[in-house]
Amino acid sequence: MNSPAIPVSDAALEQLRHVSNATLTTQLFKRGLRNVFLQGVKPLAAPAPGAPNLVGPAFTMRNIPAREDLDQLSAFQNPEHPQRKGVETVPAGAVLVQDCRGVTDAASMGSILATRMKVRGVAGMVSDGPVRDSATIAALGIPVFCAGASAPLNLCKHHTVDLNVPIGCGGVAVFPGDIIVGDADGVVVIPRHLAEDVARDATEQETLERFITERIEAGAALPGTYPPNEATLAAYEAWKKEQR
Repeated sequence: MNSPAIPVSDAALEQLRHVSNATLTTQLFKRGLRNVFLQGVKPLAAPAPGAPNLVGPAFTMRNIPAREDLDQLSAFQNPEHPQRKGVETVPAGAVLVQDCRGVTDAASMGSILATRMKVRGVAGMVSDGPVRDSATIAALGIPVFCAGASAPLNLCKHHTVDLNVPIGCGGVAVFPGDIIVGDADGVVVIPRHLAEDVARDATEQETLERFITERIEAGAALPGTYPPNEATLAAYEAWKKEQR
């Protein structure tokens, strides 16, 4: 059901850029999915107020623990090294998602690789490990969500082995092609086959909540307002017509 071939419209992706992950987790909860928010993964640079979310299909990278006889600096001379190959092959508009097993005492990426992804048009990077050169990466303008900063290079702890396979990141299963959404709270993973419906219903939920917020600000009590009863929903429908 989660094949990357399942289409996700540009309109749905645009909707996902303008709804909160709080809303998306509610919509996914309604569909029986409770473990969709990556733990310990935060924006490296705080998004500007009103900035669109990071949104794109997942291109995954799996790391296992490093082994000293293999993970030497000379490994990077090989153009087929999976980490370097991943940076060169992640599609424009996609999000590179790294499984670093939650290890936080070595970096999962540095500024040169992040710059290369920005130049290639990659939407962003997500990792449950930290990055090095954190101030430089934060200033690049490519959205990065990670576990903070750590100066030691990835070879100290990580051996990259696979690209575009199912991984775990921040305690959440991520399949290639899943839709990644990053906002000020962190990162949510939407199974690809649910993305269209979730985007539509999340947009409607936030419209309703904007109406409810106006009523609360005007002094309405919670009972009958949040959650809305039939009278409040009828008033909401009339309000929507006025807004149009």
